[in-house]
Amino acid sequence: MAHRTELERLLAATLEPTRFKDYGPNGLQVEGRDQIRQLVCGVTASLALIDAAIESGADAILVHHGLFWRGQDGRVTGWMKQRLARLLTNEVNLFAYHLPLDAHPELGNNAQLAKHLGWAAEGRFGEQDLGCIGALPATYESLEALGSHVEQRLGRATIQAAGDGRPLKRVAWCTGGAQGYFEAAIAAGADVFITGEISEPQAHYAAETGVAFIAAGHHATERYGVQALGRQVAEQLGLQYRFIDISNPA
Repeated sequence: MAHRTELERLLAATLEPTRFKDYGPNGLQVEGRDQIRQLVCGVTASLALIDAAIESGADAILVHHGLFWRGQDGRVTGWMKQRLARLLTNEVNLFAYHLPLDAHPELGNNAQLAKHLGWAAEGRFGEQDLGCIGALPATYESLEALGSHVEQRLGRATIQAAGDGRPLKRVAWCTGGAQGYFEAAIAAGADVFITGEISEPQAHYAAETGVAFIAAGHHATERYGVQALGRQVAEQLGLQYRFIDISNPA
């Protein structure tokens, strides 16, 4: 068991959230009970995750996507009311870390996705150095072959935008909705870029620059960092730990 402030301090020391210019607040977003025995982790603070965590006996929930984002409507109505009501009524703490969790060199989403897919970062690129680039462990002669490997490891279909058919030796990646990093990945020397989502322009960039693009799912690419972080802090503080994966087609 640990006090809420112990968990908050450990998470802050591990992820260093003040280093990042982010889209919402990192850290404790909803205050619950003081003492924490069980920590539940998940990707997004959805109502489904909150309810599942409460049912499992969680004292705290740790997520990548929290409740509050820059520019959103500040009224507590509808879905926001439902989520907050569940947390406050049951005195469950909610911790959320966005870009700091993406970027951590060992526990972060980018590092953990690479570990899951079988490669490692050799360099960084893009805004706040969030994007990663490295060598593939073996050359893939086709986009379909690499895409098949990604699909098998993540358990979901991908969307692929073909480049010029070059052998794929260097891969760049950034989890989640990082399709806007594609041009920076091209400039960094990638043969293929992997992220969670694709927008209309990226298919044209792939065709015109020759660099391939794989969209492997926002949720699917961001399942691993919060698990690694949750396991580590739970072990350090002697907490019970559980990861709950709420299925998401995005």
